Amino acid sequence: MPPHPGNDVALYVHWPYCARICPYCDFNVVRDRGRTEEQAALADAIVSDLEAQAALTGPRRLASIFFGGGTPSLMDPDDVARVIARAQTLFEPRGPIEITLEANPTDAEAGRFAALADAGINRLSMGVQALDDAALTMLGRNHSAAEARRAVALAARAFPRLSIDLIYARPGQTIGGWRAELTEALDLGFEHVSPYQLTIEPATAFGRAFARGTLVPPDEDLAAELYETTQGLLEAAGFDAYEVSNHARGEAARSAHNLHVWRGGDYVGVGPGAHGRLTLDGVRTATVAHRGLADYIAGVASASPWSERDGQSPVEAAEERILLGLRTVEGVALTDLEALDLTPETGRFADLLADGFLVRQGDRIAATATGRPLLDAVLKALLT
Repeated sequence: MPPHPGNDVALYVHWPYCARICPYCDFNVVRDRGRTEEQAALADAIVSDLEAQAALTGPRRLASIFFGGGTPSLMDPDDVARVIARAQTLFEPRGPIEITLEANPTDAEAGRFAALADAGINRLSMGVQALDDAALTMLGRNHSAAEARRAVALAARAFPRLSIDLIYARPGQTIGGWRAELTEALDLGFEHVSPYQLTIEPATAFGRAFARGTLVPPDEDLAAELYETTQGLLEAAGFDAYEVSNHARGEAARSAHNLHVWRGGDYVGVGPGAHGRLTLDGVRTATVAHRGLADYIAGVASASPWSERDGQSPVEAAEERILLGLRTVEGVALTDLEALDLTPETGRFADLLADGFLVRQGDRIAATATGRPLLDAVLKALLT
């Protein structure tokens, strides 16, 4: 039985600056062009926003902190340390907590790893994305495969825990090429890897190229074979697929922050466009911060940082719970789904169990190894 998040709260900090905007990215990001004064003002606003949300939630235990983006490794380490210290003052840590920061493996950022570790970061998530220079160029990355290898080696010495991201199902990618690339990556010494199939989002440069017909991703059969290759190689190397796109060498290496979110825990979101989930006055509440930097900074100053604050109905909360929970091998408790009027003995629920896409484990349901690659279709069948 996985631990319940209970009254604990996690913290997500969104730092939107990037040295370069990747053509596949649809996150809330902006170019980092030496905006020193603006970045200082944003760091101040993030701390103020955190303080205001802590006043709303009341006393809670702190489960984890995650700096995402954007590229938070571009953040001043002193500001990183300030946010961490303030969070741990406002919310009592539940013990030694995981504090993750996302980074890119350029040599300039790798040189800052020691300062970030001194600031309190104890888990680094590095956007390697590929170990093939042609693929990195196609993906719009500003590092080489050699820089990625050097940065991973340095990060492994600077941080107790290390995760890397990889993108596959890229245009022109072959099974043999991906097998060789992933095998090479496994020699780098990380304990956690997040391999993502390339997703073409309409509002991105890749989305526009796809619409023009100049970008052609692998077809469904090849994408499925690439997925199976990924699962097989990682499993053979001792990595457990504990979530659809996350693999860890044993339970201790799993992302505590992501598990808190996937288990339905509350989390404070600060920074432009950051999402949060808070229980306020007994109601599960979805929050979204203003996306624009100036709008967010002004909103924090006027005590209105959110562009959206929506109390979820029991049905909406249960739908979100199943959407997140079925992504993990832990699954979701049936008691969390009571508002959906789903019973394992009848209807579409029973059909998915009988067909081997879902499995019941006591009072919980989970997607099977067969169901996880088809999770979107499984969820559609359950919730439509």
